[in-house]
Amino acid sequence: MDKTVKKYWPLFVLPTMAAFVIGFIVPFVYGLFLSFCKFTTVADWKWVGFKNYTKIFVVNGKVDTTFLHSLWYTSLFTIVTMLIINIVAFAIALALTKGIRGTNLFRTAFFLPNLIGGIVLSYIWLMIFNSFLARYSKTIVSTQWFAFWGLVIVVSWQQIGYMMIIYIAGIQNIPGELIEAAKIDGANSHQLLRYVIIPMLMPTITVCTFLTLTNGFKLFDQNLALTGGNPAKQSELLALNIYDTMYGTTGWQGVGQAKAVIFFILVAVISLIQNKLTTRKEVQQ
Repeated sequence: MDKTVKKYWPLFVLPTMAAFVIGFIVPFVYGLFLSFCKFTTVADWKWVGFKNYTKIFVVNGKVDTTFLHSLWYTSLFTIVTMLIINIVAFAIALALTKGIRGTNLFRTAFFLPNLIGGIVLSYIWLMIFNSFLARYSKTIVSTQWFAFWGLVIVVSWQQIGYMMIIYIAGIQNIPGELIEAAKIDGANSHQLLRYVIIPMLMPTITVCTFLTLTNGFKLFDQNLALTGGNPAKQSELLALNIYDTMYGTTGWQGVGQAKAVIFFILVAVISLIQNKLTTRKEVQQ
């Protein structure tokens, strides 16, 4: 059987590789090429070099801070949601693995928001936010910070349950003998958490951190439905900024594509750094 697999493995790998090349490599390379072109359709292009990348920051001789604002706004949003989602999800997972009554019911209740689509969820929360803020003659888009915390609440409420399930799986994989040995040695709850549970959960923490980081940077649906980038594009995250550039301004498709390339590089670099740091922490543990 092993000889047969070794002989015919290219035949089994070929469909997957073909799908990967057609579905990812070719579009990516062509998209990279189009970022240096002025175009309206992918077949109607004109080479303009680095002009598209220049227009991201300078328009008609004036500095355009729209993209930079979206960049730092998205970075802040990602950091805040990553911390909130992971800390709360871990705390809930820890509580639900203590053998309390109704554990399965609580798990289901916390996970349900993840099953609701981002657009629908955002419209529901939009009505809730605006109904509450109407008492103070405000709306969710009265200021960029109202919009910011509204997005944080919506995304956290949606994703905490999903991360909770991953943390529960990680906690349940910790050998019971290890925990019992620590208790026999006199470890209290704080010491047990710090020196046993968290170190053993580092692979799980790596996964959850990676997911929340990437989800935060590429968030689009909730931003579009909840704030639409208002007020005056001050709550516009990077993905929505790229979308508005591509489809909201005639002749700026190439600039939007250039932004998408920068966006891809940023997410890739941040993901690699995060994975490197957390993996190094796993080795140290």
